Amino acid sequence: MDATHRGPDPLPEIRHVEMSEIPDVLRLGLRDFLRAPLFGLFFSAVYVAGGLILWSVYGVAGQQWWLAPVSVGFPLLGPFAAVGLYEVSRRIERGQPLDWRAILGVVFAQKDRQIPAIAAVIIVVFLFWVFVAHALFALFMGLRAFGPAQDMVSLFLEGNGPVMLLVGSVVGAGFAGVLFATTVVGLPLLLEKEIDFVTAMIHSTRTALANPGVMLVWGGVIAVFLFLAMLPLFMGLFVALPVLGHATWHMYRRALAD
Repeated sequence: MDATHRGPDPLPEIRHVEMSEIPDVLRLGLRDFLRAPLFGLFFSAVYVAGGLILWSVYGVAGQQWWLAPVSVGFPLLGPFAAVGLYEVSRRIERGQPLDWRAILGVVFAQKDRQIPAIAAVIIVVFLFWVFVAHALFALFMGLRAFGPAQDMVSLFLEGNGPVMLLVGSVVGAGFAGVLFATTVVGLPLLLEKEIDFVTAMIHSTRTALANPGVMLVWGGVIAVFLFLAMLPLFMGLFVALPVLGHATWHMYRRALAD
């Protein structure tokens, strides 16, 4: 965090995480959100607004089918909201004041560090997923015009629809898994330490591989929470994103030694 660093910080040691720690980090994530709810609501608002805009744009254009791949890939962008939430949790654990100027200042200061680089990677992965989803749709469903919104259910559940959903889910899970492994501790590591983003992504992947069972379940918990949060017109993200963001900070603390 200190701009006067003359070289990279040493990498923290990877720890073994127990499965029983997942409920603990979720509890701590909820605690941090309840302690500073306005920050969580503020950082989540961008994603709720983005989801509603996508919903409106595709609805007006009569391209409702795009909502499926975009909604599946939408959580891939979640780490963007996380930096501010990580900083809130970091300050809570250190007993530092939670004021808007300081927290937003830390978030704004990231533009001169390594987080924009990893953010670019996240955007590229998301856009590539949308391209792949479009290609899968054309492969299984062909190039044709689509009916109104009420035809979407039959579109995905008849003919090649179920197979396309299965293949798309497997491919989407692969995208999400790679991105999860490279950012689960990589993003909070970049916030706290002076290291380059490639090293952070590699160390994050090593951490995930050192704790495969726990990280697989943790990634599943995040995916389920975000999916359920998007169902009520993305409104659930106002709670799910901050709780999961704070909880991810605490998972980072459990997975890497100080």
